[in-house]
Amino acid sequence: MADINIDAQGTPAEVAHTVASRIWRMAFASIEFRIGMTVFVLLFLAAAFYPELSGIDPTKMNIRSKLMPPVFMGEGWSWAHPLGTDQLGRDMLSRTLVGLRYSLLIGITTTMLMLAVGAIVGMFAGYFGKRVDMVLMRVTDAQLAIPMIILAITILGVSRPTIPAIILVLGLAGWPVYARVMRSTVMSERKKEYVRGAMVLGATDMRIMFTLLLPIVLPPMAFVAVLDIARMMIFESVLGFLGLGVQPPTPTFGNIISDGRKYIMNAWWIATMPGVFLFLTLTSINLMGASLERSRNAIYGGS
Repeated sequence: MADINIDAQGTPAEVAHTVASRIWRMAFASIEFRIGMTVFVLLFLAAAFYPELSGIDPTKMNIRSKLMPPVFMGEGWSWAHPLGTDQLGRDMLSRTLVGLRYSLLIGITTTMLMLAVGAIVGMFAGYFGKRVDMVLMRVTDAQLAIPMIILAITILGVSRPTIPAIILVLGLAGWPVYARVMRSTVMSERKKEYVRGAMVLGATDMRIMFTLLLPIVLPPMAFVAVLDIARMMIFESVLGFLGLGVQPPTPTFGNIISDGRKYIMNAWWIATMPGVFLFLTLTSINLMGASLERSRNAIYGGS
């Protein structure tokens, strides 16, 4: 890790907190971060509350209202279904927002799992080195050799794809990248004076790793992990499209788009609306992530 370009005083943990706060302030000062955060918060709140507040069951079928167009189509629409209905008369707005809810849940939780596993593995490998490092890094290399989506399809294809299973499979497939970054950072920090001083004072290895090193090396990785939320949402949608995601009747982006492709010529909104919401969500996350990454690089001297 490069030297931090700030004048911060205090313990390493206090310095790390100061750096993290400054990264957030620098990022928030940019217009693209504010736009991204505003869009993301609005989508998050809509996904969290609209389906319940509206009282519309996203799985309830009404054949008499099937293939009703969105309100902006100009003919045959109803305010009761602003984004229209699907081939079974189910409300597209509530289905899309419930799909967004599950996509965010899986994306955020999976990223947190990847970060946690990768940070622990990388911490032990970088701190202890030698045989511990060799064993853990060989396991990491073996995991990296298997593409995430292939591993997910293989495992979920022979098991029942539930939400915990999807999170576990994607999380355990994506941790190696974080492990390698954590390892190299810890190896660099371990040589510094404050770590040597803690060793001389008799601090245990666990205390050094989790009270000195972790608060310093984790925030930069956490900022980068924001971008991985968008990537995990895409993976979840791909799995749903292939029939390996959350199973119907629970609506997700993937299975809604998969059903809607059969009606793309006469009811294009079924497949398009989830795609629009996914696009807006991923764009907002990428705007925030890019701003945080630029701020991190400015603080850490481009490392």
